[in-house]
Amino acid sequence: MDIVRGFVLVGATLAMGLMAGVFGIYSNAIMPGLRRTDDRTFVGSFQELDRAIVNPTFLLTFFGALLLSAVAAVLHLSSDEQSVVPSTLAASVLYLIVVVSTLTVNVPRNDELKAAGRPDEIADLGAVRRRFDERRWSRWNTARALLSLAAFGCLIWGLVEFGSST
Repeated sequence: MDIVRGFVLVGATLAMGLMAGVFGIYSNAIMPGLRRTDDRTFVGSFQELDRAIVNPTFLLTFFGALLLSAVAAVLHLSSDEQSVVPSTLAASVLYLIVVVSTLTVNVPRNDELKAAGRPDEIADLGAVRRRFDERRWSRWNTARALLSLAAFGCLIWGLVEFGSST
């Protein structure tokens, strides 16, 4: 059973690291780069980025980080390595906040921007961009990046605890 707990914990850590990286790159490169573009470029580019990122690999990683973290916590509850539980549980809670904020703040904005239509068919691109509210989107994304990074750190600590107890 130790091998199963170990694999789940490693999988959770890898998925969380990937998600922290995704949110981090949006905060540090993608949104600052898009911020400096004109309205047509911003709307069109963001629409295409959002269409591209919603794919099976991303969705599996996005939801898998939460599921694997929670499963890691549960698997360690009934083991001799209960020292892993606090860090995996903390990671699960932190990342649950990320998932909820993504689904309630960022995704609705993404969907509204896509629903506005293709940039060459939009009469007032500036109004569409203002309604999107990239500052709010970016603030919440930065929160997602920081929370995911903290969850990643918790899972790394869980691996340390797991390694020292087996």
